[in-house]
Amino acid sequence: MAAGPGTATRPRSLAFAVALLAGFAVALAIGLYARLHQPALRPLFLVGFSGMLQLKAWLATAALLLVGVQLTSALWMWGHLPGAGRAPEWLPTLHRWSGSVAFVATIPVALHCVWSLGFATTGPRVLVHALAGCGFYGAYAAKMLGLRVRGLPRWALPVLGGTVFTLFLVVWATSALWFFTRSGVPLR
Repeated sequence: MAAGPGTATRPRSLAFAVALLAGFAVALAIGLYARLHQPALRPLFLVGFSGMLQLKAWLATAALLLVGVQLTSALWMWGHLPGAGRAPEWLPTLHRWSGSVAFVATIPVALHCVWSLGFATTGPRVLVHALAGCGFYGAYAAKMLGLRVRGLPRWALPVLGGTVFTLFLVVWATSALWFFTRSGVPLR
């Protein structure tokens, strides 16, 4: 029996759908745990920072700088960085490592959010932050799984990466930026 024209794309579409569902499951699991868990209201560790909010704000900002490297290197690798020319051979390695280090920098931040503070809904900023934080980890999981699916449509990885990037910007703006503008740390 001969395979139909859509048969080869069906397993890839299913794999992509599974990656998206896994991402949704990650976001939901983090959100449910954070909401149902009784917040400890104390830091897990401070590693030289003066407080939990300082630790979260500075690690998130370090991750933001690395996310900027991610965006720039992705645009360069895909040929969408005006005037940059052809991407050097070392750029994919920089892209992978900057992403890995950025992700690792977010883990202590997320642990403090989820374990110490929980899924708070005390105001619009806090609710948006909680939803975007859960969404960020779900989108990140979907992107990492999507990288393993061969033959995705050309739009899939940029959309997944853009979603991760956008959600991280929302998380950072509703936490670290908010903290810095209220703590007296000059931004200029």
